[in-house]
Amino acid sequence: MPELPEVETVRRGLSPAMEGVVIEKADVNRPDLRWPFPDRMAERLTGQRVDRLRRRSKYILADLSGGETLLIHLGMSGRMTVSGDPLGQFVHEHPAPEKHDHVVFHMANGARVTFNDPRRFGVMDLMPTATAEAHKLLAVLGPEPLGNDFHEQHLIESFRGRNTPVKSALLDQGIVAGLGNIYVCEALYRAGITPRRKAGQISAKRVAALVPVIRQVLQDAIEAGGSSLRDFRQADGELGYFQHRFDVYGREGEACRTPGCSGAIQRITQSGRSSFYCAQCQR
Repeated sequence: MPELPEVETVRRGLSPAMEGVVIEKADVNRPDLRWPFPDRMAERLTGQRVDRLRRRSKYILADLSGGETLLIHLGMSGRMTVSGDPLGQFVHEHPAPEKHDHVVFHMANGARVTFNDPRRFGVMDLMPTATAEAHKLLAVLGPEPLGNDFHEQHLIESFRGRNTPVKSALLDQGIVAGLGNIYVCEALYRAGITPRRKAGQISAKRVAALVPVIRQVLQDAIEAGGSSLRDFRQADGELGYFQHRFDVYGREGEACRTPGCSGAIQRITQSGRSSFYCAQCQR
């Protein structure tokens, strides 16, 4: 499932084709994805200008001129691609429709934005922009890891007394929004903290040091264009490539990249997910 860097990469890729542009026509080709689409979704989208395209956690939010916001979640296999942009931002001509093109936005500038989702775990919903943050999927989210509300004191207080492993704590979307398995593994490696350690047993100094590390890992991934594990694609159809720079994720049995370390990357299972780390570097 795409994590924050992938979703931010898609948002940035969609922006030149959608932001400030009217949705001339919306095609909704099935009644649902993970959940049913909102009533009259195609009608409610058609004719609306996308005033702002933003991200909250792993959700893309399109604020529309009519006072509603379109919420998009890519799910496990969803991807959004852009074709036919007359501004020259994208080189792809309009492709022939595919079986799993479930929602298609025909933009007034000639661009076509297609949401394709073979496994149909994606989500789309419409809600009033004024109360968007109260939506059931957004209201439970903690601060954005790249925002001002995610700071050292917040993480120290969130970890205090917690008996769960630090890996699980960082995956808790109520503590910090948007982090997923891949980038938590990478952040813990850079911070030298084993994913096995209980969150409440880590010193305040080490917890505070995690904040800039998490920010840097995410920024590096966004700059690299996101990851392309399995089905992820950037909005212009190109693959991301941050996975080529993973230090621990997916590198079980390979040598640790820390200078002077003779250890190898290990994999354990925590709460049904794989954790990758170096037992010598991470304590």
